[in-house]
Amino acid sequence: MAPRKIIIDTDPGQDDAVAILLALASPEDLEVLGITAVAGNVPLPLTEKNARIVCELAGKPDTKVFAGCNAPIARKLVTAEHVHGKTGLDGPSLPDPTMPLQDQHAVDFIIDTLRSEPAGTVTLCPLGPLTNIATALQRAPDIAERIQEIVLMGGAYFEVGNITPAAEFNIYVDPEAAKVVFDCGAPIVVMPLDVTHKALVTSQRNDAFRALATPVGVAVAQMTDFFERFDKEKYGSAGAPLHDPCVTAYLIKPDLFTGRHINVEVETGSELTLGMTVADWWGVTDRPANATFIGDIDADGFFTLLTERLARL
Repeated sequence: MAPRKIIIDTDPGQDDAVAILLALASPEDLEVLGITAVAGNVPLPLTEKNARIVCELAGKPDTKVFAGCNAPIARKLVTAEHVHGKTGLDGPSLPDPTMPLQDQHAVDFIIDTLRSEPAGTVTLCPLGPLTNIATALQRAPDIAERIQEIVLMGGAYFEVGNITPAAEFNIYVDPEAAKVVFDCGAPIVVMPLDVTHKALVTSQRNDAFRALATPVGVAVAQMTDFFERFDKEKYGSAGAPLHDPCVTAYLIKPDLFTGRHINVEVETGSELTLGMTVADWWGVTDRPANATFIGDIDADGFFTLLTERLARL
């Protein structure tokens, strides 16, 4: 089977970096048409720079990286330096990138790619706030039916919120964008906190990254070490959850995951629950299903895949 064509939309972020590395390490499964940066974990000048740093770390400087929206559709940007550090990639010391940023705006790249590739052959992989994707859908509604699938990290149901008591960060930062995406009619797969909080980098799993003894293995171990201090403190968990690599892993090995095809609505009006993903897990409404909401993961299988693939870089 030909590799699946994907666009990674991202706001790196240590876990975003690992998701990108996994994709770039898997050319037989995934063809990365481009990486589009969005403001989120840190502001846009850092996310586009970090995306290029990660491509160079992977030894893939020919990857096309585009800068997109620098603020949410209707709100002020909220960032997460308290989790990811000042640069967004705190932990390892990585050189500034020399590969160029593409001149084209990320939103135009998304629109042009979906229009020029055969319909139903390009998958969008948003790992951050959904601003770029929603802006593309608003500007070019014709692309919705051309999308093969949108596989995104965002939202929560049983785990509820991580940036507010009710909302997960990516959805909270731009709830209006999330609503556009969930309402667009394209097939959607959601990796919520419910599943990513089961993908924990325990010390043994991090040792396996470090034992690769490559620049990539060591950098990933240092990133997760940094990232971990926050989650251990906050949740008392055994390690840091690797949120975003769940998206890439799903595209490579979907049988690692289980979920339900349900209705998911995004709250955009309430001050208390702004950005909440109201997931009808129990089927108590008659609202039509619009997303496959993932609930469980084979965590050992996930980390085996991740370690094997990262060893290639």
